[in-house]
Amino acid sequence: MATEIERKFLVEGDGWRSLGVGEIYRQGYISNNNGRTVRVRVVGEQGYLTIKGSTTGMKRAEFEYKIPVKDAQELLETLCDRPFIEKTRYKINIGNLIWEVDEFWGENQGLILAEVELETEDQNIDIPDWIGEEVTSDPRYYNSNLVKNPFKP
Repeated sequence: MATEIERKFLVEGDGWRSLGVGEIYRQGYISNNNGRTVRVRVVGEQGYLTIKGSTTGMKRAEFEYKIPVKDAQELLETLCDRPFIEKTRYKINIGNLIWEVDEFWGENQGLILAEVELETEDQNIDIPDWIGEEVTSDPRYYNSNLVKNPFKP
């Protein structure tokens, strides 16, 4: 089984902006029940279908598959809940980790989150100075919940 171990943080300031190049993401949810989700995502000219299990601590089952971008766009338009998650993702290499900084647009404009995927739940990491409060366990910041309850600054 594929497992995702991830920590999530609010971002403070602009110290991260020059460290990575952004890519536009558009995603929607076909299903979002009992912590389990089925997500469709378009990144550039690639589509993805992702199935995630319920989160336990920092860990959850995750299965992601590439699909044709045309199929992903059709799934977004016909089967996904609104509003969509629209964001620019910046991938920033620090040490042996990749930090993903998401700057949200649309209904969640003003929210900036950083995520880092880990090998183990107890892995030690160096926290960059532009990282703020940890929100790993706060369901308000799950993308699937931001569809239902968009961020309000």
